[in-house]
Amino acid sequence: MTTLQSVPALGTHPANGSAAFYLKAVSRAETREQLSKATYDLLVIGGGILGISTAWHAAQSGLRVALVDAGDFAGATSSASSKLLHGGLRYLQTGAVKLVAENHFERRAVSRQVAPHLANPLTFYLPVYKGGPHGAAKLGAGVFAYSALSAFGDGVGHLLSPSKAAQDVPELRTDNLKAVAVYGDDQMNDSRMALMTVRAAVESGAAVLNHAEVTGLRFTNGRVTGAELRDRLSGDEFGVSARLVLNATGPWVDHLRKMEDPNAAPSIRLSKGAHLVLKRTSPWKAALATPIDKYRITFALPWEDMLLLGTTDEAYEGDPADVSVNEKDTAQILDEAAFSIRDQQLSRDLITYSFAGLRVLPGGPGDTSKAKRETVVTEGRGGMLSVAGGKWTTFRHIGRTVMRKLESLPGRPLGDDFEPISALPKRMPLPGVANPRAVAHRLLVDGPAPRMAADTARHLATHYGSLAFDIARLANDNPELAERVHPDAPEIWAQVVYARDNEWAETADDVLRRRTTLTIRGLATDDVRGKVQDLLDKK
Repeated sequence: MTTLQSVPALGTHPANGSAAFYLKAVSRAETREQLSKATYDLLVIGGGILGISTAWHAAQSGLRVALVDAGDFAGATSSASSKLLHGGLRYLQTGAVKLVAENHFERRAVSRQVAPHLANPLTFYLPVYKGGPHGAAKLGAGVFAYSALSAFGDGVGHLLSPSKAAQDVPELRTDNLKAVAVYGDDQMNDSRMALMTVRAAVESGAAVLNHAEVTGLRFTNGRVTGAELRDRLSGDEFGVSARLVLNATGPWVDHLRKMEDPNAAPSIRLSKGAHLVLKRTSPWKAALATPIDKYRITFALPWEDMLLLGTTDEAYEGDPADVSVNEKDTAQILDEAAFSIRDQQLSRDLITYSFAGLRVLPGGPGDTSKAKRETVVTEGRGGMLSVAGGKWTTFRHIGRTVMRKLESLPGRPLGDDFEPISALPKRMPLPGVANPRAVAHRLLVDGPAPRMAADTARHLATHYGSLAFDIARLANDNPELAERVHPDAPEIWAQVVYARDNEWAETADDVLRRRTTLTIRGLATDDVRGKVQDLLDKK
């Protein structure tokens, strides 16, 4: 299996003047050899968005970085979110005004400068029903304040008549509906955003390997100086040496901390969030955010031509690898959605997929729904840093936070050539940055013959940006790759080849669940899965 890695090239790094890099296809065996022979400045264990973002920022800072994950990149919680980049309207309820403003800043930076090809604006309607937990005046003031904290970049939060809202959301329940509050946020495909950030890290010089499980830590004079790993696909064992190790394993963060110190006390607690994906019975021009009680909101989001419902929030104490959606979760999500959505849209026959993720919260008592989504960076007795918590919206900020922690470590363990995070560009774009409408237009006008379907062009433009032209070239060179993977989805076979050769896809699930939308559409049939695996197995 081949994938992309960075190798030094002549020239200078665009961020800090160090050696530049170009991308080269290498095998997993070559990547393992590269990882085992070098000594890295930073080894990041965990390929969720926290680890990926840190690897990206560290590589930009001129560090020699390795990133490994036991599963796929974004294979757990980071691909099981509500797919939102948002300020966090509910945080106003607790008076966290500064937090909302900071979240809005990061949201706007990502959706406008860093990844406009991967994010899109989304209008939200908050229905106000008779007897509901909040009145119209309160929610009207709340969405106005919310939009003000975003410098009115998404318009002015206001109240809307029920009749107008029902035109945009035909399945909206209007019985006892008094008013609708309106505000704006952004939406994304979390898997695609994470993969583009992996690519950004590689383009900056990071070495990455998924499906590589840590079996133990390396120690030198009591300090953690690397890790022992096993390639889950080949069974090969190898090790990585590093001056510093970052534990960014999310729900497994305490498992790795116990490898460092068997007596380490638990540092986190977990909250399960479940979602359902349904076929839509009619087009939706806006999302619903329906208050359930004083603190909780249930979402109904038009996403990837489907409808995404959720989420739950309850304490979870089982094995993180076993988290799944059960009947109780399904019933709760549908029951809560029924507050504002008509029955015909909530038929169980419309469900195509369900998924659950685990929020990592600081340890302590109390209701998980009221816990702060804050990021905590700690240092263990062996010098390993552990990062946990936070929100998808602030993934860049979290990466910078970890880097500032590294800068503050005594003794300059990263050397004198380390470039401070403050010296880096504030809004480095992710690969493929482009106007997706312009990309889709070019694909339709100049794309492969025969003419590309409009929905495929839009899909490629909003999931790859300008990198969509690389996929179009594959389809142009081989007409079989221009065919749809499934007649009811926009994806084409060229995306599978591209995922194999350029996006570290190793298994059918890597492709079907995270590099395409086939699984969430309920289209990952045995036939499709077999054909995808056949393509992945071709060198």
